[in-house]
Amino acid sequence: MKLISAQDFDLRREAEYGSPEQNEAVKAIVQAVKAEGDAALLRYTEQFDGMKLEASGLRVTKEELEAAYAAVEPTFVTAIRGAAENIRAFHARQKRNSWMDLQPDGSLLGQIIRPLKRVGVYVPGGKAAYPSSVLMNVIPAQVAGVPEIVMVTPPATGGKAGIDPYILVAAAEAGVHEIYRVGGAQAIAALAYGTDTIRPVDKICGPGNIYVALAKREVYGVVDIDSIAGPSEIAVLADDSADPAYVAADLLSQAEHDEMASAILVTPSEAFAKACQAEVARQLAALPRKAIAGASIERYGAIILVDTVEAGIDVINQLAPEHFELIVDNPMSYLGQVENAGAIFLGPYSSEPVGDYFAGPNHIIPTNGTARFSSPVDVDDFIKKSSLIYYSKEALLENGATIMELARREGLEGHARAIEIRLQQEGKAGNEDGRQQ
Repeated sequence: MKLISAQDFDLRREAEYGSPEQNEAVKAIVQAVKAEGDAALLRYTEQFDGMKLEASGLRVTKEELEAAYAAVEPTFVTAIRGAAENIRAFHARQKRNSWMDLQPDGSLLGQIIRPLKRVGVYVPGGKAAYPSSVLMNVIPAQVAGVPEIVMVTPPATGGKAGIDPYILVAAAEAGVHEIYRVGGAQAIAALAYGTDTIRPVDKICGPGNIYVALAKREVYGVVDIDSIAGPSEIAVLADDSADPAYVAADLLSQAEHDEMASAILVTPSEAFAKACQAEVARQLAALPRKAIAGASIERYGAIILVDTVEAGIDVINQLAPEHFELIVDNPMSYLGQVENAGAIFLGPYSSEPVGDYFAGPNHIIPTNGTARFSSPVDVDDFIKKSSLIYYSKEALLENGATIMELARREGLEGHARAIEIRLQQEGKAGNEDGRQQ
């Protein structure tokens, strides 16, 4: 890892918008699925995944789910159930209720909160299977009350129609209602526009590769999306009280995600920086995914030297990292200074994987500095709100002239007259400049 000063470090990574060729390819796929439905889905599944299917083979069967349970270890089922229980309990505290407020004049104002009707969850294939992401997408939607949750995930490449059994078990445990073996931009298009086999959804969530990200951007507006997620990232602010082995392991835990992942250490101690630098090299040599993690560390890893812990927090607030570990003496005393971070891990035992898998908070967190203005996935992502207005006769008589005044100052005479006709009907007509007689 490079050892640099805060002044020499570029704090902002470029957002990933894809190449012109990738964007054009995604637009073509989306339009083909919109126009052709299942036929395009099957064609792209054969082209990109090497799997020739019939439309009847897109949906995962009950028998396949049963086979998945038989294929995984009982300890995994126990672990996934424990994680699901914690995630559900955490997100249950986020649930909101509709409310109404009766005014003294007889008017009623309020907000009606309803769950979305149908949500699509994308689960990637690729370098690793992520059963934990199934839980993190599905359970908040369930807690919100979404009645229909659909999952899409690519089939195994090379002519095999199977889906990772750990993914299927996680989906079944989380309560997914429909699972389809289709991936890539074509899966996103199917969720957005629908086909004969896959009915359209109201929202699409879940991570994917650049083609999935671009497809989500392409269909946004037809459906809602969670975000355009970038590569995973971690920033650790540590002082001499921290254990270099712990910090190095946590940095590598994110670097192993993919070559574009970012792992950054911020510290006021040069001695600790050098110890951690050596420990990263030592642990990396024995890491099974060392090629991926090594590329990440080489391209996007850094150790930033600062003068004080407070100066380190300033750097963190500029980075606005996805994951932030604060491993310093008395970390709670600095918590109020942390303004921008997707998830905050305090102390030496709150390792980032604790949040990834088991603690309960969502691990789908804003990346690439967007924690400055956005938040982790939660129950609010799966609800919609309607304002409720019941205006009484008394309230309209009292406030009608004021409403007409505002409308006419905006040049919207039709708005003003919609009020005026009611005032006239009730014998309280306003004159032309909006004042009551």
